[in-house]
Amino acid sequence: MEAAKVDWSMGSRAAVLVDWGAAADTGRRVGGPGPRSSAVDRARLREDLAELVPGAETLVTEFTGMSVDGFRSRPWVMSRGEWVSANLRGLQRLLEPLAERIVPDGAHRSDLRRKALGAQIGGLLGYVSRKVLGQYDVFLPPDDEGLLYFVGPNVVETEQRFSMPQRDFRLWISLHEVTHRLQFGATPWLRGHLAGLIDRYLATVEVDSKAVREQLRRALEEVRSGADWKGPSALFLLMTPEQRELFASMQSLMSLLEGHASYVMNTVAVGQVEDLDAMRRSLKERRSAGGVERAFQRAIGFDTKVRQYDAGEFCVRSCVDRVGMQGFNLVWDRPESLPTTEEVVDPERWLARVAGG
Repeated sequence: MEAAKVDWSMGSRAAVLVDWGAAADTGRRVGGPGPRSSAVDRARLREDLAELVPGAETLVTEFTGMSVDGFRSRPWVMSRGEWVSANLRGLQRLLEPLAERIVPDGAHRSDLRRKALGAQIGGLLGYVSRKVLGQYDVFLPPDDEGLLYFVGPNVVETEQRFSMPQRDFRLWISLHEVTHRLQFGATPWLRGHLAGLIDRYLATVEVDSKAVREQLRRALEEVRSGADWKGPSALFLLMTPEQRELFASMQSLMSLLEGHASYVMNTVAVGQVEDLDAMRRSLKERRSAGGVERAFQRAIGFDTKVRQYDAGEFCVRSCVDRVGMQGFNLVWDRPESLPTTEEVVDPERWLARVAGG
């Protein structure tokens, strides 16, 4: 369903904070439709992914030893606008507990402020919708478990721009998204752990003016002591000690998840797809940006996402090389087995603490 047909306000306390309809409209405009493709091309993409995604799940299960019960992984080939709407719905669900805490019953907020915040959120998601190829949505309802998003215009655009072999490229990106699905499907506690980190972080968000002034005072003192205050570092300075600890836990977890998915897709792809090195180089070039766009990516933390892939993949590869896949899979045993931020960049520390390395 397109965002224009959704009643974004129904039953939502978060709608008092954000005009989600304005966010969806802005996201669609910023994202744009992408390159035009024929009905035959779109049908072929859907048919290919419908075949390749279940096959990718089998390959990843055999390589990692991770498996899930219930629904098989299956693709949803979507437009950029549909991707924006799906992620706005997820964000709205995540913000509900915060809104219920800080928005009194019957409260109203200026339409101008709601629309302004909606436009900012929508603009950000619209930009990302031009970049993302696929996604596993961790917090989908149970009936949608196993559904993987693929942004059709971006997949086609990337294939055409870099002369990718279509079927091989589609299998390659399917391996990545299927790995994310197996991470959560095979690890019963992982979804709740991530949700708990997010909920605990949102519970620390203060709107009380006294608390906000205290955070600003503390940040100013750190800047005077030499702390970096530019780009994303400014956001970190405004966090409380508890928020910083939670943020670090989320960052290290995301590095593990992204790095593990990258390691698996690139290792399993050997012998399955042609020109793997060329595809990796092309994807790296696609992620790169220059000038104003690079500055914008730094400001929104987009470059951090890219670094998560690299640091996490190095960590996973180092651990598997030392203790094998079975030894590495100890990481999924319990929350305490997850690597810390320091262990992601220094895998020897994780090996010594968890895998007896």
